[in-house]
Parts: sequence; C-alpha cells; structure tokens
Amino acid sequence: MGLFAIGDLHLHFQSELKAPGQLHDPVWRNHEAVFRRNCEKLIAPEDTLVLVGDHSWGRNMSECEKDLTYICSLPGRKILLRGNHDMFWDAKKTESLNRQFDGKLFFLQNNYAGYQDYALVGTKGYTFEGPFYLRGRKIVGWDDEKEQQAQKLIEREAERLRISFESAKKDGYSKFILFLHYPPTSILERNSVFTAMAEAYHAEQVIYAHCHGEHRFHDSIEGRHHGILYRLVSGDYLRWMPERIL
Repeated sequence: MGLFAIGDLHLHFQSELKAPGQLHDPVWRNHEAVFRRNCEKLIAPEDTLVLVGDHSWGRNMSECEKDLTYICSLPGRKILLRGNHDMFWDAKKTESLNRQFDGKLFFLQNNYAGYQDYALVGTKGYTFEGPFYLRGRKIVGWDDEKEQQAQKLIEREAERLRISFESAKKDGYSKFILFLHYPPTSILERNSVFTAMAEAYHAEQVIYAHCHGEHRFHDSIEGRHHGILYRLVSGDYLRWMPERIL
C-alpha cells in the first residue's frame, strides 16, 4: 500500500491547448499515454495517487469530462488538489464534486484524506510570482499593487490550509503530509506562511507542483528544510513517473 504524487497533467482531450512549452517540448509528446503506462506499472489498486493540481485545460465541467474520465480510469485511489488552471473546480463546490465522484475521485479542499495513520492535507496555495525585476541577484523593480493582490490570495489559501489541518486534528490525526499546487515559497524566499504552518503542525513532508519547464524546476525549496522534506512533483520534472511519497 503506497502513496504516490504527481502534478500538472494539463490534460486537454476536449479543450484548446495554448501553452507553448506543452506544444513544442518533447517531454509533453503523447504524455497522457506515457503517464498511463507508468501508472499501470507502478500503482496497485490498493495504492493512493495524489494529483497535485492543474489537471485540465478545460474551462468548465463539460470541457473536462474526458479529462476526469481519464483520471478516474487510472489505477489506485485518486485524490485531487486544485491548481491555478482548474477552472472547472469552484472551491465553494468541493462538497458537490465529492458527492458527484464518490468512490471514483476525492477532491481535497477545506477537508483532509486519511492514509494509514497520516492525514493528507492541502490547498492550492499561492506565491508572489511578480512582476518583479532582477539584475543578477539584485531587485531593481517591483510591482507593489500586484504584491498586495498576491498577499490577499496567500492569506485566503493559508486559511483554507488551516481548516484542512484543524479538521484532521479534530478527528485525532497528529501525522501530516502537506500538499500544495503552488510552491511553498517564491524564488525570493526561504520561508513563508506555508512553511511556517508546516512547521507549526509538524508536517513530515510538503509536496508541491506548478514549477514546470526546466527553467522553473528549482524556484522553491527542495530537500530538508527545518526538518521537513520538500519535494517538487511536476509531471515533466518527473518525466511522468509518479513519485513515491510513503
């Protein structure tokens, strides 16, 4: 019984693909078939696969139907986290999605999923990605208005994550694996509200995605930081091989 994770599938069976990297980078060529083969080799029916956001390019549920059907058909128990491109998923309607896909998919938002004696907690997260301007390592320009907008999103996502942790604690869990779609820190940070929360609740690992394309792979924390293991699981970074978490 294993726990695996991967993010950024960016499926588009019924929607238009606009991302230049996904159009031209060889790692994305026929990635749906590559990923399915890897899952079928690696993941058993009793295993759990956490998909860490950006599941589909579809703008609504009708444009995501075949993408979600594909995900349902993968082996193991599937848990989904919201990504910034998951337009089909209104955070306020997570309970409705969980009823609709009961027994097929679990949508992780303002709740938690149990795995052995761990609680799997998570939210989309957010980091300030700019615009800011660097010359070498020196900041030479900054957009204050964009930063203020980003801070509001960060505070909202931190509160959603707190709800996830507290729901699990209320039910008696004390061991946590934390999932975020966005990286826990920006390229300018080593600590954030998300790393602080991971430490406060004694999460053992923080798993994140969103950083894909080789120039983005090392934008955030990797490895051990204050005793917590941080891992990037973007699909192209993993070459479509799910990462074993436990």
